[in-house]
Amino acid sequence: MKRNKLPLFRMLFLAGYLILLSSCEKFIEENPRSFVSVANYYKTESDAIESVNSIYGYLNSTSSGTLSGVYKNSLWATMGVCSEEMANGQFGAVAWDQLSSFSHNAQNGTLLEIWQLHYKTITIANIAIERIPPIVMNEALKARLLGEARFLRALIYYNLVRMFGEIPLVLKEVEPVRPMPAKVADIYAQILADLNAAEPALPVSYNPGNGLGRATKGAAQALLSKVYLTLGNWSQSAEAAKKVIDSNRYGLWADFSQAFKYAARNGKEVVFSVSFGDASGAISFWEVGSFNTWLLPRELAAEGVNNTQGFRIPTQYIYNQFDPLDRRREVTFITEVKNANGTPRTIAPHIQKYWDRVNEPKGAGSKNDFQVIRYAEVLLNYAEAVNESGNSALALQYVNMIRKRARFNGVTDANTLPDLTGLTTQQTRDAILRERSLEFVSEGHRWFDLTRTKKLAVAVSAAKSGVTPQERHYLFPIPQREIDVNPNLKQNSGY
Repeated sequence: MKRNKLPLFRMLFLAGYLILLSSCEKFIEENPRSFVSVANYYKTESDAIESVNSIYGYLNSTSSGTLSGVYKNSLWATMGVCSEEMANGQFGAVAWDQLSSFSHNAQNGTLLEIWQLHYKTITIANIAIERIPPIVMNEALKARLLGEARFLRALIYYNLVRMFGEIPLVLKEVEPVRPMPAKVADIYAQILADLNAAEPALPVSYNPGNGLGRATKGAAQALLSKVYLTLGNWSQSAEAAKKVIDSNRYGLWADFSQAFKYAARNGKEVVFSVSFGDASGAISFWEVGSFNTWLLPRELAAEGVNNTQGFRIPTQYIYNQFDPLDRRREVTFITEVKNANGTPRTIAPHIQKYWDRVNEPKGAGSKNDFQVIRYAEVLLNYAEAVNESGNSALALQYVNMIRKRARFNGVTDANTLPDLTGLTTQQTRDAILRERSLEFVSEGHRWFDLTRTKKLAVAVSAAKSGVTPQERHYLFPIPQREIDVNPNLKQNSGY
């Protein structure tokens, strides 16, 4: 099959990234006749490091041009509004209205953005994976960088295959212009191959200030556990999760609110996160107001809080699922604001869990990270895997760790969210799914959880009047624009 040369758009992305890494002052000092190309790049150890940094850049918003980053808002917000936990609160946002009401089609602009951002990230990862090996450099560092790139490629493909099913499996710097879609089994096989190659090459941890936010051995093991859970490979999922648990490098904060404090970035509960911070870590670049803008209520303006729009709002249904004494409810939601004269008033629930009000009192641009994998999820993944393997008693021990932490509100009250005991496999299965719904509101998991467990229609119809997802909604439509330029793509059934 005929293969083209490195596409122009990939060169532009690489050039744009390199310009971003260089300061304006340094750029002016460079020889004006010099230029960036693949031919004179990928020569040094520094080039290898920067090429992997550029992959991380596409996870936030630093290298993606006019689009936001993979985890800035479109992905996790879609997983929320396409479930029972969130709805669209942005007037005139047709794409989000469609997703929230399950009336979306192949023309949906948000889905197109998700697709494009993910494949741009894959492109950068593929280039790094192919170009780093020939570089003469420290071999241990080379192996680590390749491990990071393969971990990130696996993460991105894991998102895509769950959302869209059969998609192009692009693994090389130069690929056919119109790649064929791959079978779902082949995509998962590649994800597992990448993660199994990455896991031994990644370090347990990095030195503070020189690698915070990078992929670790624990991150690869945790993602392996998630992938195996999706595939129904219970014993392998449990084994991978148990490695994370037994490493003793992670833990739950005593108070649920601590998990989202600015000071807890890259703390003990973070297995893998995406930084939107202030360059305190090796791969933190820009400060953005993503969480605050999209989630906090407009009514906070009366308190002098800036940059709040309330575009994505929780459903009243999800708020009502919480026990009033569940610590997670008051941390996750804000239900009271003050008028201009300081008088408190009640409002509909909005998400506030990402807002560290002490460190960012005005909300004018959050420096907080987006936690892609928290240790709490590892515990619940392990619980689910061992329950499906027939050990409900052991599974409940790990569910109860999550429930015990949720009791904490100054003191621990055993009468609040008491330990679960003596449940059947099905009862434990239901308890785990419910605990996930309370623990991970607006963290980008819910649609994935509901489709994986075949509970999407039941959950959404209970929360959104008149909205009942159909069988087709267990996948999203392939964006029509992509089909128009690549006729080899096949639209998912029902769209």
